[in-house]
Amino acid sequence: MAKYLDVHPDNPQHRTISQVVDLIRRDGLIAYPTDSCFALGCRLGNKEGMDRIREIRNLDSGHHFTVVCRDFAQLGQFVQLSNAVFRAVKAATPGSYTFILPATKEVPRRLLHPKKKTVGVRIPEHPVAQAILTELGEPLLSSTLLLPGDEEPMTQGWEIKERLDHAIDAVVDSGECGTEPTTVVDFSEGEPEIVRVGAGDPSRFA
Repeated sequence: MAKYLDVHPDNPQHRTISQVVDLIRRDGLIAYPTDSCFALGCRLGNKEGMDRIREIRNLDSGHHFTVVCRDFAQLGQFVQLSNAVFRAVKAATPGSYTFILPATKEVPRRLLHPKKKTVGVRIPEHPVAQAILTELGEPLLSSTLLLPGDEEPMTQGWEIKERLDHAIDAVVDSGECGTEPTTVVDFSEGEPEIVRVGAGDPSRFA
């Protein structure tokens, strides 16, 4: 059964966040809130966690996972940024955007686009997601919590607990989340290309 952890949306309790991080460090898989919608997350090096996300969401081997980072310093360890791209990405973070960028050697090979050698990265604005990332000290491997057959991601923690009780290790609930995933911007060729319009305003990259 999944643990159900109730967290304050603006001032997350340190003790509860520590419990969440302890679970992640022991290769647990969590459902957690972001500034776009609920997501599934585990440690970057947790291959079993990645496989569990694939199974829950019924994803094929070509699905792109996102590396969710605490801040720009952490993000810079995992992707290569030209000066122009650096400025554009920095101006839009933290926020509801995922950026596809050339990966560094820090990124596990199984997370890379097989041909382009790119990876999706983001820095969320949600206080709970930020608290987890700060306490963990490393990024999360993440994917939108959208189940097969559903048209929108789930918005309620209790519903996630009900439906995924035996599939995940914890639900981190801080109240209702949105239903729009991030806006995805591909910078792999240097110029912004909007791949998906979501919660982040795409016009700044038009």
